[in-house]
Amino acid sequence: MHAIEAIAISKKFGDLLALSDVNFFVAEGETFGFLGPNGAGKTTTIRILTGITMPTAGTAMIFEKDIVKETIAARRQMGIVHETSNVYDDLSAWHNLMFAAELYNVPRSVRERRGKELLELFGLWERKDDRVRVFSKGMKRRLTLAMGLVNDPRLLFLDEPTSGLDVQSNLIIRDVIHDLTEQGVTVFLTTHNIEEANLICDRVAIINRGQIAAIDSPERLKKTIQSVQSVEVAFDPPSLDRLNRLRALPLVSEVRKEGDKFRLITEDPATVIEGVTAYAQEHQVRIISMTTIGPSLEDVFIKLTGLVPRVKGVKVID
Repeated sequence: MHAIEAIAISKKFGDLLALSDVNFFVAEGETFGFLGPNGAGKTTTIRILTGITMPTAGTAMIFEKDIVKETIAARRQMGIVHETSNVYDDLSAWHNLMFAAELYNVPRSVRERRGKELLELFGLWERKDDRVRVFSKGMKRRLTLAMGLVNDPRLLFLDEPTSGLDVQSNLIIRDVIHDLTEQGVTVFLTTHNIEEANLICDRVAIINRGQIAAIDSPERLKKTIQSVQSVEVAFDPPSLDRLNRLRALPLVSEVRKEGDKFRLITEDPATVIEGVTAYAQEHQVRIISMTTIGPSLEDVFIKLTGLVPRVKGVKVID
C-alpha cells in the first residue's frame, strides 16, 4: 500500500498554473524528501495532500483514501508540522500538547501518557509547566513536532522542520525522524537544506515550476550527472584572488568559493590535482588539504532547476 499517491494533480490560481500534472507516490514507511526553489509548488502540493486546498484536477490518495472525498478519514492517519510553529505563547508546553491531543480526538486515557513520552523525547519535560512565550525558537519547534505526533500518526508531514534552528534542536529532530521511520511511520519532508535530505531521505522528488523534474534515491540522482566531479582544495594563505587563477587551470570548467576552500569542477580530477600542485609551487603557497568529490545532491538540484545566480563568480543557491 502507498502512504501517498498523487495522480495527475494540477492547481490553478486564476491564470497562474501552480502545479501541472504532478504524479508521484510515497511508499509506506518511507522518508520522502520534496525539494524545490521558492515558488516551485512545494507548499501548494502539501496543502492539497493534507486536505487544506482542493486540486483543480487530479486526485490525492492517503492510504487509499481520497483526500477530497474522505477528508476526515484520511486526516486521521496523519500528523502535520507546519514551517511556522503553531503554538500558543500564553499556554504552557503541557497545555499546548493536551490541546492538540483534544483536536486529534486522542482519548483522555492515552493523551497524558503520550504527552509525557513526547515531552521527554524532545527534552521538554522539565519545562512542561512554563509558558511557551519564554521558549527559544528551537524549543518551540520541538514542541510543535511533539504536537504533530500526539495522535501517533502513520504519516507525518514536515514542512522545513529544521529551518533556522540551533544544532541541538537539529540533531534531536533528525534522531526522531530516524526513530519514526524505524517504527514504520511514513515521513514527507520539505526542506531547503539539501544536505539534510541527502542524509535522511530514502527518495527525493525535485519540483520546479510546478512540475516534477526528477524522483529517485539521492545516490541514483547523483549518478545521473556523474560528469560533475570536483577537486576541493584549501590554501595557506587563503585569498579570493585565487579564483581567476584557478579557473585558468586546464580542464577546470568552474570554480566555487566554499568557506575557506575552493571547489574546482572538472571531468578529469587527476589532471586538475596536478595543476593545483603546480600552481601552489609556482606561487609559493601551501596546500592545507585537497580531496576529490563526486557529484552532490546539490549539484543535481542546480542542474535540474537552473537556479544558479552568480555573485562575483561565486554560485549561490537561493
